Amino acid sequence: MADRIYYPHPEIAKNAHCKSMDQYKQMHEQSIKDPEQFWGDIAKEFYWETPATDGKFFSYNFDLNAGDIFIKWMEGASTNLSFNLLDKNVKNGNGDKVAFYWEGNDPEDYSRLTYKKLLQEVCKFANVLKSKGVTKGDRVAIYMPMIMELPVAMLACTRIGAVHSIVFAGYSSDSLTERIIDSKAKVLITTDGVWRGEKLLLLKSICDEALEKLKNQGHVVESCIVVSHIRRITSPHTKVDNSGKTNGVNGTSNGSKASEDTIPWNDERDAWWHEEMEDVEASCYPVWMAAEDPLFILYTSGSTGKPKGVLHTTAGYFIYAATTFKYVFDYHPGDVYWCTADIGWITGHTYVVYGPLANGATSVLFEGTPFYPTNDRYWSVVDKYKVTQFYTAPTAIRSLMKFGDDFVKKHNLSSLRVLGSVGEPINSEAWLWFYNLVGHGKCSIADTFWQTETGGHVITPLPGATPMKPGSATFPFFGVQAELLDEDGHIIEGEGEGYLVFRRPWPGMMRTLYGNHERFKSTYFDRFRGFYCTGDGARRDADGYLWVTGRIDDMLNVSGHLMSTAEVESVLAGHGSVAEAAVVSKPHPVKGQCLYCFITPNDGTTFDKKLQDELKKKVRERIGPFAQPDVIQHAPGLPKTRSGKIMRRILRKVAVGDRNVGDTSTLADETIVDLLFELRP
Repeated sequence: MADRIYYPHPEIAKNAHCKSMDQYKQMHEQSIKDPEQFWGDIAKEFYWETPATDGKFFSYNFDLNAGDIFIKWMEGASTNLSFNLLDKNVKNGNGDKVAFYWEGNDPEDYSRLTYKKLLQEVCKFANVLKSKGVTKGDRVAIYMPMIMELPVAMLACTRIGAVHSIVFAGYSSDSLTERIIDSKAKVLITTDGVWRGEKLLLLKSICDEALEKLKNQGHVVESCIVVSHIRRITSPHTKVDNSGKTNGVNGTSNGSKASEDTIPWNDERDAWWHEEMEDVEASCYPVWMAAEDPLFILYTSGSTGKPKGVLHTTAGYFIYAATTFKYVFDYHPGDVYWCTADIGWITGHTYVVYGPLANGATSVLFEGTPFYPTNDRYWSVVDKYKVTQFYTAPTAIRSLMKFGDDFVKKHNLSSLRVLGSVGEPINSEAWLWFYNLVGHGKCSIADTFWQTETGGHVITPLPGATPMKPGSATFPFFGVQAELLDEDGHIIEGEGEGYLVFRRPWPGMMRTLYGNHERFKSTYFDRFRGFYCTGDGARRDADGYLWVTGRIDDMLNVSGHLMSTAEVESVLAGHGSVAEAAVVSKPHPVKGQCLYCFITPNDGTTFDKKLQDELKKKVRERIGPFAQPDVIQHAPGLPKTRSGKIMRRILRKVAVGDRNVGDTSTLADETIVDLLFELRP
């Protein structure tokens, strides 16, 4: 079934922005042959204080042999993102339209925010930032959960030309410290705390630890602005406030209150958000930003262990976020869109905030977890708001599969039209469950491949046009020219597998690593001169479909056979008794490397020799004898970050019995590491 082609539903294709593969091919060809015309026409849909200079719409160099690496789009143009996302929508008559429905940790905590009210709140907080001495080019660190004030803070930064650097509010104080030092942020925005399910996290305390470490390292954050989130109301729950106020709308999840003495405070540095917002103007003239002015810094993992500060700029990122959102989710007025990603990740930046607002969309902003208070929370939210586009991660899908079909079937999901997958290759078993059960066999699945560095989708199906193959990201988006290279940098034509690279930039591509352009060049352009190297492998099938096979450093070379961890994991996860699988390599005296597999069985399944033998046989049959795992270990859970990413670095340590696993502070559950060592066969 995994090789079967699934065609878009005729009703979706009839009304889609891109209605057929012929239209896709024509648009893609134009975007490659005449990018100035293609992206120039799209740019006309938005407001520019000054237009791009003639003859300077697009320039770049990807070849280190030809000089410095650079990427520039729309030179000479100036605009302001918050103006395009907010003022423009209000002026077009969308002021009373809901921008965000907010769903708190507890289902009884919910609210909404209109475009008009969002504009007022953004302008007010922009004035607060100005009162703290923040000006164009200054960096502002944000360490917040998924509450309304987070997009307000982001857009307030864009309003005045400040550069925001969001740190996911699950990182440790050490990680926060490292990112603030690297970005040289002068202001920190956070909350007193947040509920995640039944667990209370006191974020202000974590921030204070980081601020103390910063001071010891010679960096002083001048102001810390704190949202009173867990302490803001005394009643157990807050009902919807139709005025769309952000001050006091996000309720105290679980009906709990943190006592005053749990919140550390420094009167000279700290200030409450609601107090700062009381007496400021609700209007703020936008600062016009040049096309290549910095918009935000977002840190991502580096192979050296030191985070990389990916820098995105204003105009190109903006039009790419807007365009990918429109076409990949096939958004139309009246739709209700929901991306479950945390804004602390690039998915949240592009497809919770910038892309949806650029299209005047109504979105769900979700603070909770898929499993609280019950395992049907996602489906109840889809049912409640009649969500039309639902975008989540394969990890979440596989986790929800474990609980069976009944939690899905008890809700009305008929409003869904497009389902999206993001973060890692999705195995065919999860894809088919998503398609058949959640989407009732009618929804298109947008299996999107992209990275923090790419800014937006680069390989993806289009809902009304692309015939889908379970597990394939399909074809490049407009403006993206993908190639496969072998070890020697030769282009692989037709069918084959190799390194996934891009020949030219698209508007939303990163411009550099903040403060370290040399690392930018060496990381992405040194391996294959003239190409941007994604660090991922991919294969192209006989129909031209692209299948991303996983990180190159997760590629396995067993007895001279190159294979990806994702390929083996997909086979293992396809077994009816397996909920999740992760594969790493282990040194082998004969083969060089052998496969070491971690298996999480479904609830009620016994992990025994019979299951291990069945899995080994399945891999032999699906891939080949050379791919048979040497070790299959029971793993009740896998070491994952809070975003759901499996930390294979730790699994490789478990495989070889090395307890020196390094930093585990970013794991959602650090106790799983010791358990895996105990269960080593």
